[in-house]
Amino acid sequence: MEAGVRDYYGKTLKSGADLKTDACCSPSALPRPVREALSNVHDEVVSRYYGCGLTIPNELSGLSVLDLGSGSGRDCYILSQLVGAAGRVTGVDMTDEQLEVAERHRDHHARAFGYGNVDFLKGDISKLEALGLKDSSYDLIVSNCVINLARDKEAVLRQARRVLKEGGEMYFSDVYADRRVPEELKNDPVLYGECLGGALYWNDFLTLAKRAGFADPRLVESRPLALDAGPIRERAGHVVFYSATYRLFKLEGLETACEDYGQAVRYKGTIADDPREFDLDGHHRFEAGRIKTVCGNTALMLEKSRLGRHFDFF
Repeated sequence: MEAGVRDYYGKTLKSGADLKTDACCSPSALPRPVREALSNVHDEVVSRYYGCGLTIPNELSGLSVLDLGSGSGRDCYILSQLVGAAGRVTGVDMTDEQLEVAERHRDHHARAFGYGNVDFLKGDISKLEALGLKDSSYDLIVSNCVINLARDKEAVLRQARRVLKEGGEMYFSDVYADRRVPEELKNDPVLYGECLGGALYWNDFLTLAKRAGFADPRLVESRPLALDAGPIRERAGHVVFYSATYRLFKLEGLETACEDYGQAVRYKGTIADDPREFDLDGHHRFEAGRIKTVCGNTALMLEKSRLGRHFDFF
C-alpha cells in the first residue's frame, strides 16, 4: 500500500483539482497571518497541496517545527514565515515528486523571505530515528491529512512524542470515521489515496494516542466530509468520515481524565490576533480579563507550554 500511496500522490495527482473527494481540501477560513503568509508561497507549491484542515496554531515565533508528510512544502513555507529567522522548519515526506517540487522552490522562498530556515528530508514518518531526528528536538509537530496514510499509526505518534520537547505539542488535521472502516475499503487504492481507506475510528485514535503517551488528546475542530453521489459514496457505504484537528501536548503529569483541583486561569489578551478571546480547543474558550475555572490538565497545558506567559494562574 505504501508504494500505491507514493504513486497516487506522485504520479496520479497533479493538483488539488484531481482529487475525487473533499477529504483533502480545507474549506476553513484561514486566520489573517496564515492567509498573508500563504499569499507569499509559490503557485506550484500551493497547487500541489492536499491537506484536509488547518494545522497552524498560535504563538510560533522562534519555534522549531517538524511537518510530517510535508508534500509540496506549502505548510512548511507558511510556517517558515511565522516562526521567523530565529525558527526552523523541517519537512518529511516519502514521495519523490512532491519533494522535488518543495526543493525546487526552496531558494525562491529564501529570497522572498530574506532568510532560509526550511529543510526537507525523504523518509517514513513512522521511522524518524532513521532520519537522525533526535529526542526532544522540536517545539511543534504538524501534519496535514497524512497519518491516515501510514500503516503503523501508533508508531507515528510514538515517534512524534519522542522528538517533541517537554511542553511541546503535536497539532494536526486528519480524517476519521464514525466506525471501524471495513477491510474492503482499506484495500481500495483510490479510497486509501483519498484519505478515506486509512481513516481511524474516533475511539481507536484516542486509544492509540494515549498508548503513545499523549494522555489527553484535545479536539480543536471537526467537520463531516461530503461524499457526492457516485462510486466513492457507494463504496463508502454507511461510514461517515470527518476531517478533524487535534492537539496533543507532551507534558509530564497529564492525566487520562480531567480532574478538578480548584484551579483557575485568566487570559491576558496578549496573543497576537486574539486580543479578545483564545480557543485552546473546541471546549475551552478564554475571554480576555475573565477568570475561568479549569481542570488540572487544562491548567497544565496552559502553564507549562509556550502559552503560559499569556495567562495568570490561580
